[in-house]
Amino acid sequence: MTEEVHELFQAGGTEQLPDNPALIGGVCKECGYVFFPMQNYGCEKCGSTELSPKTLTGRGTLIASAFVHMPVGTPRDKPFLVGSIQTEDGAILRSVLEAPDDAILTPGMSMITKLVPETRPNHGVQDLRFILVED
Repeated sequence: MTEEVHELFQAGGTEQLPDNPALIGGVCKECGYVFFPMQNYGCEKCGSTELSPKTLTGRGTLIASAFVHMPVGTPRDKPFLVGSIQTEDGAILRSVLEAPDDAILTPGMSMITKLVPETRPNHGVQDLRFILVED
């Protein structure tokens, strides 16, 4: 079976989390800074161009969240929830979150990646989201 690989994630996950999508990030060979998504422009921390791809587990901790009521340039239904997540690999990223309408999100909550059906036209079949980890 051929693994479906996207620009931002791979559906198959990692050895640690095989059932959750893995993120395709990068690491700086000079200073060890981990980032997402993978890019080749230079390290955000030290400026080095010695960067290599790194598969990230997709598990992390919520830093902050907010509802978006007036999106600019996106065909998403509003309002939608976005969050800043620090992955266990060290990368900090922003993502659309999937949470029940009555969920109270607080910094420090555990989050994990999940694929959901894509509803926006011309954006593929699946969309990557972060969800709360069930205790």
